[in-house]
Amino acid sequence: MTDAEWAVVRAAMPMPAWLEGRGGRPEAHCHRDMVDAVRYLVDNGAKWRNLPADYPYWRAVYDFFRRWRRHGHVRELYQRLRRLQRTRQGSREEPNAGIIDAQSVDGSETCPASTRGYDGGKMRDGRKRHILTDSGGLLLEVTVTATNVHDSQAAPGLLDHFMAEPGRLLKLVWVDTAYQGQPLADAFAAHGVRAQVVKRPDGTKEFTVLAKRWVVERTLGWLSRSRRLNRDHERRPDHHVQMVWWAGLITLTRKMARQRLHWPEFRPHRLGPQPG
Repeated sequence: MTDAEWAVVRAAMPMPAWLEGRGGRPEAHCHRDMVDAVRYLVDNGAKWRNLPADYPYWRAVYDFFRRWRRHGHVRELYQRLRRLQRTRQGSREEPNAGIIDAQSVDGSETCPASTRGYDGGKMRDGRKRHILTDSGGLLLEVTVTATNVHDSQAAPGLLDHFMAEPGRLLKLVWVDTAYQGQPLADAFAAHGVRAQVVKRPDGTKEFTVLAKRWVVERTLGWLSRSRRLNRDHERRPDHHVQMVWWAGLITLTRKMARQRLHWPEFRPHRLGPQPG
């Protein structure tokens, strides 16, 4: 992370118990190093044991990842930053409209067969991540299922998880034609949420940008930049959920810090001597 990104993250990070006087042993490693190490792994698709030596020992980083997974810290951090970003944009902290979509990925040999499935239509043998975003593409909720679970079957659980917390204002969700059926409509109506299907124009076969739907497709594209998400390497589905949150955090903090890390603009020392 750049210093600007770390300033954004540090201000919203959950405070360790020992800093709040609630007991516990102080951390052995700098939080910035730990967060950077996990972000490196997610962004570059490295193995835990192959983390560069510049970071803390891989086992300590993995324990940090598991501890944050157990307490839901990375999701909470993302939600805090998401509310802050919406406020900066002049919107309310909680959205009243969202978009749902799913993305299938192949599972590697480390992904147990008991937690994955085969989708003949998409020729995928792995898992499927289901995401709910606001109208700007920021993540609201994430779940992971086997690939053979239909989108309409996973959507109620995704919405239940999001609406379980107090203060939710969601009233409308845009979906594609896969999210239809009375059971799905009833599950949405239980939360006072209406699902609106965005259909492709009649007779259209080629790629078409659909109103509202392009936003969630863009978010899935952002997530795919993180190489750890190109395939599912996680033994546990909840670990894959955490990887999605970490990938979303990378995009969000860079946006909030207003820095695009492209060579060579942010690496002037690598440009060499300039003429004149």
